[in-house]
Amino acid sequence: MLNSGISVLFEGINLQRLLLGLLVTLRVALIAVVISIALGIIIGVIRTSKNKLVQIPFRIYLELFRIIPILVWLFVIYYIVPANFDINLSSEVVALIVFSLWGTAEMSDIVRGAIISLPKHQVESSKALGLSPVQMYRYVLIPQATKRSIPPMINLITRMIKTTSLLTMIGVIEVIKVGQQIIEVNNLEYPSASFWIYGIIFFMYFCICFPLSRFSRKLEQKWAA
Repeated sequence: MLNSGISVLFEGINLQRLLLGLLVTLRVALIAVVISIALGIIIGVIRTSKNKLVQIPFRIYLELFRIIPILVWLFVIYYIVPANFDINLSSEVVALIVFSLWGTAEMSDIVRGAIISLPKHQVESSKALGLSPVQMYRYVLIPQATKRSIPPMINLITRMIKTTSLLTMIGVIEVIKVGQQIIEVNNLEYPSASFWIYGIIFFMYFCICFPLSRFSRKLEQKWAA
């Protein structure tokens, strides 16, 4: 069993293919994270408004991504949107769109929660100093809210990386898809191939996500002290 597993991993360029698949996974996740952070901060600030006409559309947007599974969104944009609107989208572009929309929704809620959790005297003091709303958010509220946002933001990044495993359902050649291809080719000769391939994939995800999770926990403990 051990020898067959090693044979599958190191036969030809199988290990290299898995690593390239992992790069695709990380590329989709990281690009989506960057977009999510940028847009999430902007929308999060907007959502602190007390105007119901501003709050309601963004609240509906957030709830749509919380209620409807990410896999359904992938199918909708990959299959339904092109069929009805004559749009040609690659599977990786669809992945970026869905993950960016999801990440932005979640990030905006994190930012909004961090800002409204700040003591009210921060706003009052800013107004007393004559700061404009833009200056108040830029120099007072956002810097303080950033500290509270980082741990849940890291948790969201970890979730986004793990959820990329769904991308195999729309044909993105990421690490899970590559693993399935290798298993299909070698399953007859090496029946234990799936154990070793999924084992190395598990190890790859663990090496990426566990340090992020530990870092987030450390920050929470440090700032809670």
